[in-house]
Amino acid sequence: MAKRNAKNKKKATRMKKTARLKRLKPKARKKTSSFSRAQTGKPKSYSTSPAHGITTIKVIGIGGGGGNAVSRMMEGERMRGVEFIAANTDAQDLDQTLGHKKIYMGKALTRGLGSGMNPDVGKQAAEENRSELGDVLEGADVVFITCGMGGGTGTGASPVVAEIAREKGILTIGIVTKPFSFEGTQRANIAQEGLLRLKDKVDALVVIPNDRIFSMIEKETSISKAFSFVDEVLKNAVQGIAELINSPGIINVDFADIRAIIKDAGTTIIGIGLSQGPDRAAKAVTAAINSPLLEASIEGAKGVLFSIAGTKDLKMTEINEVAKVISGNVDPSARIIFGAYHDRKLREKQLKVTVIATGFNGSSMGAPKFEVPSLFSKEEEKKEDEFLEDFLKGEIEEGEKEVKKKEKKKGKNQLPARAMPAQAGKEEEKPIRKVEREREKEREERSPWDIPAFLRRKKKK
Repeated sequence: MAKRNAKNKKKATRMKKTARLKRLKPKARKKTSSFSRAQTGKPKSYSTSPAHGITTIKVIGIGGGGGNAVSRMMEGERMRGVEFIAANTDAQDLDQTLGHKKIYMGKALTRGLGSGMNPDVGKQAAEENRSELGDVLEGADVVFITCGMGGGTGTGASPVVAEIAREKGILTIGIVTKPFSFEGTQRANIAQEGLLRLKDKVDALVVIPNDRIFSMIEKETSISKAFSFVDEVLKNAVQGIAELINSPGIINVDFADIRAIIKDAGTTIIGIGLSQGPDRAAKAVTAAINSPLLEASIEGAKGVLFSIAGTKDLKMTEINEVAKVISGNVDPSARIIFGAYHDRKLREKQLKVTVIATGFNGSSMGAPKFEVPSLFSKEEEKKEDEFLEDFLKGEIEEGEKEVKKKEKKKGKNQLPARAMPAQAGKEEEKPIRKVEREREKEREERSPWDIPAFLRRKKKK
């Protein structure tokens, strides 16, 4: 009996102790997702810097063109803190696309057969999956929307996706391509309308005309290699912004600086230049602001953020040199933010310049196409002209010799000149003029791709 009482007493003591511990333990707070907060109608406010320390970037490729760009980027070098998403109305195309997440849009509307080059169908498909698109974009600090303009899905759905992103307070950048001129006026008109709609929905818009690819390729360049140049613009933009924010700097650039330049910016240029050796600063900044693929030029920009990355040998004079080139090309009253940091991934003596330029007067959409900037200095252009002149002169001299040889042979087999009277009113054409005329005819008939790249000259209008 005594043993039983002692046992019960111990049990009661244990129960009291457990109850006391439960009272002392704090209650777990109820978790609420950021998406739930977004559903209340209050958009997420911009933070001066991502709370988690690393900027979360999401790249969403819409339609066939956007999906292809995402796939090619995923096959390349892995990017830290970047998530790739593919969204399409074509089920078969979406299955072939790479992506961390995939969204099959407009299942009931298109039955997986695509939008048939109809932007209205693309828009309706995105609206049908609006909540799902919102879910995948949740938690991003920056969203890049990429697509090919001129089709149905990319043209119609991209403004809807941009609208969803901005409702969540996400910094939204569109990087899109315009169709080739050989694709016809109908596709060009669809693309133009789509660009105007998208521009109103994104913070910043980078436009790449597909025709510009021809200024960077040779005749033997494969299709995949050609489009990799376009992908490089997207990759540079994503990588450049991620590194600017996430890399601890000598002169720091934070998320607030990026937001100040990009928010509601409209037409934008994002470029990266890499160089090493003598004059590396000048070469790197020239490459960054002179991408022949971009539709706009840095000239007249009212907002510029540039950053210089180098190894431990980075000099203050080089920062000054880069700043001079940029400030000399932008609006005199432009707001300029700059940063500098050490990049361990760079090789010794390498220097990298990243430029984000915004705040252009009007829109480049309706403006005439910019001429592709020359890659030569004035001295180099002069040398190139002299070389071309000497080359053509040599060809003419050789041609003149050939004509004289032929005439000499012909003269042996013909009657004397007095037996063949010249026609009245016609003078005999000089050999050199004849050669020049023949050479000109050959050049007109010859494909421009048959001429070496360094000899191609644009025809004066």
